[in-house]
Amino acid sequence: MELKSRPKIGLLLIGAKRFRNLGADTSDGTYESRKLGEADVLRRRLSEFADVLFDKIVYERADVDSAINRFFLERVDCVFAMYLSWAEDFTWIRFLRDMPPIPIFFASVVRDSLSITDTNDENQFIDFLSAGALVGVQEASGSFKRFDRPMCDSFIGTLDDVAMKFSHFAKAAQVRSQLRRTNLGLLACYNEAMWATYVDPYNIFSKIGPEIHFLSIQELTDEISRVPDSLTDELTANIASRYHMMPNVDYEKFKASVRASYAMEQIAKQSDIDLLVLNDIDTVLFKYVGLRPGFTPTDNSTEMVTVPEGDIGGGLATYILQLLAGTNANFIEPFYIDHANGGFVAGHAGPNDYREAPENVVIARDERFAKTAWKYAGAPFAWYVFPAGLKTMLHMSECDGVMKMVCTTVECLPTKHYLASYSHANFRHPTLSPEELFGRIIEKGVTQHYGIVAGDVTKELEYVAKLCGFEFTLIK
Repeated sequence: MELKSRPKIGLLLIGAKRFRNLGADTSDGTYESRKLGEADVLRRRLSEFADVLFDKIVYERADVDSAINRFFLERVDCVFAMYLSWAEDFTWIRFLRDMPPIPIFFASVVRDSLSITDTNDENQFIDFLSAGALVGVQEASGSFKRFDRPMCDSFIGTLDDVAMKFSHFAKAAQVRSQLRRTNLGLLACYNEAMWATYVDPYNIFSKIGPEIHFLSIQELTDEISRVPDSLTDELTANIASRYHMMPNVDYEKFKASVRASYAMEQIAKQSDIDLLVLNDIDTVLFKYVGLRPGFTPTDNSTEMVTVPEGDIGGGLATYILQLLAGTNANFIEPFYIDHANGGFVAGHAGPNDYREAPENVVIARDERFAKTAWKYAGAPFAWYVFPAGLKTMLHMSECDGVMKMVCTTVECLPTKHYLASYSHANFRHPTLSPEELFGRIIEKGVTQHYGIVAGDVTKELEYVAKLCGFEFTLIK
């Protein structure tokens, strides 16, 4: 997973061949030199949030062929395309015809001010020709619509407006690219208690991109047996030194949980897994491992996302949020509505990334399984309260071969540890009552699982849905 990377974009700027050398003797220079100045301003602005590939302004057939080849060979996430003024349209049509499928953001930047007063003055006349981006964008829009390529959007605005809009598009395009390079591991099976969470692996691979690897409990138990005692002791001591530990924790069971967590990460690494979906209520896991691993990630540098209950849709939601926000995301299940306080309580048992707020972590006994007959009954886990602040909450599941996204923003409230065995927090929607919120959610048809991440990335999510062909609902 490339958590902190930037989008890679191709910059396609189309100029007018017949204007190119006009204005050679004017104070502001030729049309081309003026356009090169505008291109540099645009490139520098987009470089604030993306890596920009730009060779030159496109005037000729050879120019557009060169741009297509470079964008394709260097695997840009998307293309930012713009007419710099009126221009001959053969280059644009060739690009739309020949460029392999890719997200395209077609924009037009409006100048903040104009100083054209008398075009009898040659310098102002060249500026008049140069300022004709409105002519160009209208002309280009016809072909843009006629080709009707997928994964495209258009926008007109000031440089600030365009840059802001495109930053959301570019990040979504980057996520689309990352999904196509992602390896997803399912350990070891779907959750047979919740058929509604099942997805079609072929659809996931062919339409979204992640390749699914099926990992086995046998692999996990073999790897557990290979973890040296010395390494287990070191990892356990390291985790114990960072977090508060409840007095009733059995230290041997603690080590068993850490050992299993580490082994699970190792078999995932061996298959180059970015997203691990663990069916942590599978009786086979408890029979042969004796617990559900409770301390992944054991390594603070690990970027792999791990989610419970065999829910690939919930895993994708959590993974996509982490890619967009560039910070750790969590997996939740809304438990119940707190009508009196106008909110709801949510969380989840099993693995949950606990690194964002170390002060919110307690090493606690897994009370849910403490009285069972499994070998390591009650083995501890990282009991986590999600840090307070605005969160994006996203659900994903499959319906009739199409992935759906249902998302909203919620306020995560300051919460104390009180739900034993469940990482959790109290939540409130900014404007809707919990009854209104979940009334709208269930109208869309969901399952009970969501990802959450700090901040508002709903604009980016809408673009991810558009670029990947998902059904999208934003609840405000």
